[in-house]
Amino acid sequence: MKDLEEIKRKKLEEMMKKSEYPSKPIEVKDENFDSLVSKYSLFVVDCWAEWCMPCRIMGPIIEELAEEYKGKIVFGKLDVSVNRLTPGRFGIRAIPTLLIFKNGKLVDRIIGVLAKDLLESRLKRYL
Repeated sequence: MKDLEEIKRKKLEEMMKKSEYPSKPIEVKDENFDSLVSKYSLFVVDCWAEWCMPCRIMGPIIEELAEEYKGKIVFGKLDVSVNRLTPGRFGIRAIPTLLIFKNGKLVDRIIGVLAKDLLESRLKRYL
């Protein structure tokens, strides 16, 4: 009986954690960057700008992946035109740049446009 209660408790915790994971990219700013990176076990930051055409190509791909991987990966969008500290901190010199964080540590960086299936296979390495 005690084992069953423990299983129920763990399942409930897992469900609650997944419900905290958004299904759409969240807005990342210099001010909330560190707290967001440390909050989620797998966090992908899309560093972009409104005027950047390649960024506009990546936008819908990021949106789709955020929906499809809800509960597993959280996506954020950092507008580099407005937020200047974080791009400088990570040496971002070209956009779009995706920064991939696992358990608060930068584990990968993708620069430029990438097809959805290629991006997905790259992200699956960290699940």
